[in-house]
This record gives sequence, C-alpha cells and structure tokens, in this order.
Amino acid sequence: MPTEPTDLASGGATYEPDLGATVVTEGPAPDPDEPGPLGEGRSKGGGYRWVIEWAIILMAVLLFTVLLRTYVVQSFYIPSPSMVPTLAVGDRIMVNKLSYDLHGVHRGDIVVFKRPPLEEQDFPDLVKRVIGLPGETISSQNGHIYINGKLLPEPWLPPGAASYTGALPDDQHQQFNLPGPVKIPPGEYFVMGDNRTDSEDSRYFGPIPEGLIVGRAVAVVWPLSHAKGV
Repeated sequence: MPTEPTDLASGGATYEPDLGATVVTEGPAPDPDEPGPLGEGRSKGGGYRWVIEWAIILMAVLLFTVLLRTYVVQSFYIPSPSMVPTLAVGDRIMVNKLSYDLHGVHRGDIVVFKRPPLEEQDFPDLVKRVIGLPGETISSQNGHIYINGKLLPEPWLPPGAASYTGALPDDQHQQFNLPGPVKIPPGEYFVMGDNRTDSEDSRYFGPIPEGLIVGRAVAVVWPLSHAKGV
C-alpha cells in the first residue's frame, strides 16, 4: 500500500533535496595559470605578464621621446635679453631640428646654434636672428643694416630700433664689428640679436658655420602668456 506523505502540521517531516549543495564532477583539476570566469582575479602569472607588457610600452614611449628630442624638436630656455622684445628672458622656445634638412637657411630666421669658438660666454647654445647669408657683404650706416650696399628692411625690429655700430664692450675681434663691411664666407651666416645694443653676436664672434646650427625656432611655448609663433 503506498505511503502517504506526512503533513507538517501533524508534527511529521518530508524529505526535500538540498538545492544549495555543490555538485562535484569528475575531471582534470583547473590550471591555476589560466584566467578564471569573468569577475575572478588574475593569477600570479597573469600579473607578471601585465607588468612586462607595461614595461615594454613605457620603454617604447621613452625611446620615442629621446629620438624626437634628438632629431625632430627640442625646447630651449632663453637666459639673456639679447633677443628682446621678440624673446624675453625666461621664455621657453620650441626648435625644429628638421627645418634645414628640408630647405635652406633663410634671412630673418631665428636659429639656435652651438657656441662658436670665439664666444666666451658660458652658454652651450645661443639664439640669434639670421641677417647675412653666405657670400654677402654686410655693413651698417646710420643705424641701419646694408646687404651688398642695399638697405635691409627689418620688420622684426621694434619701431625706432637702430643697429649698434660701435665696438661691443671688451670686444677682442673688431674685424667683425659693423659698420664693416664684413664679407661672409661660403657656408656661414651673420647672426644678430634683435636687442642690438645688448647682444653679443656675429659682430663679436664672427659669422657662424652652418654646421653649428641646431635648428629653427618656431614658437614660444612657455610661459603661456607669451605663447606665439616666431
């Protein structure tokens, strides 16, 4: 005769399966190095791989930065007033090192160049404006620059600015001083600061060889209040 289930109200009990029990199945143990289901943490091996990947990325970024600075662009700090008012003391400029691989040096360019042999100031790099080109004769008269005997317009100078034509203080190389005339050798450039009364430039150390030129200044990038193209 079939047994009837006992009513709970009568003090008896019925059997029900434990729905929360863990079911164990046979099979190989899981690999601890394999990532688990979504939401589970990475294994120790996975963490090491993550560190290696990021180290490679950081090294690549560092290498790219070094190559960019060495061959493409570099920033320089302006330590003196020789280029006032175009560049102020404390300005930081961006210099394009590829410019003169693509085209020649132009009159009016602001260039950064390595310290010439006759320059005695303790700066490894200098910044001036290109005024005279290779093969030209440069001179000065009545506060104005002449190239091959013709007046040179200088729109980069502030109104009323004049070229200083006397000997610079402690000048040991007066053969380069204007009024000149100074014949510029092939492959060399006559550079001057925009602040003509306070710039030790080619009037002191002579024309500079093209090989000393680091690149062309393209912009003031700091401080932001001075930011502009040059």
